[in-house]
Amino acid sequence: MDGDPSQEAGMTDSGFVETNGARIYYEADGSGHPLILVHAGIANLRMWDEQVPIFARHYRVIRYDTRGWGRTETEQVEFTNRADLAAVLDHLGEQSAFLLGLSRGGSIVLDFALDYPERTDALMVAAGGVGGFETEESPEEEAIWQEAERHEQAHDWAWLADFETRFWVDGASQPAGRADPAIRARVHDWILTTYEAEKNEGKPQRMDPPAAGRLADLRAPTLVMVGDLDERSTQLSCRHLAEAVAGARFEVFHGAAHMLNLEQPQHFNRLVLDFLASVAVAGRR
Repeated sequence: MDGDPSQEAGMTDSGFVETNGARIYYEADGSGHPLILVHAGIANLRMWDEQVPIFARHYRVIRYDTRGWGRTETEQVEFTNRADLAAVLDHLGEQSAFLLGLSRGGSIVLDFALDYPERTDALMVAAGGVGGFETEESPEEEAIWQEAERHEQAHDWAWLADFETRFWVDGASQPAGRADPAIRARVHDWILTTYEAEKNEGKPQRMDPPAAGRLADLRAPTLVMVGDLDERSTQLSCRHLAEAVAGARFEVFHGAAHMLNLEQPQHFNRLVLDFLASVAVAGRR
């Protein structure tokens, strides 16, 4: 699809996609082959602010707030994140796209690639889980999540924002304050704002069967990225995904935890662009 003139002039195309009881907020920048960015569960589409200007030099970069986050609103209806992603593509007139998701966003793009293989030109999962892939939790890990659940039931949003910032940004086994203070402050604000809004998230429906039993079906070129300071289950999930997908590229970010694009943006951007350039070359042969 040819780029919109406003995109070529460097302007952001933004608006809402009306679909299945929701108004999904999106932004699109640049022109060229579409590249979808799906945010983490501790963020919103603003987490990609450093990536968009770089990626938009080469691609039409599309990002959106999933239900329950950012400026998106939803009724209490059953939905799938896969169908929402497809609705965003449909609204913007794109048949297929490169897909990039981090954390929860990585799980979403992985599920989409399995349900919509014909619409997936490349798959990039950063620090994402694999639906149906279970790891055994230690007693210490179980206790941590039980405590977090108690605070969530009590609506203790400030405690949860502090905890999730330490766990995901600093790293689960790292000292509090390890990460850059500016990054910690940004993510803390996103987490607290989301909790305090107490927005309706709808009723997300899981993919059945889950992704873990279908990874051999993936045919799109795949890049998997994870930080060596990330929590144990995320590292295991990413390694499992990379090993189960034929030809997948696996990259470890040394000295980084969960928010790879924020901690090491130059390395992250270079890996993504190099990978997509190799996909584009392969596609022209």
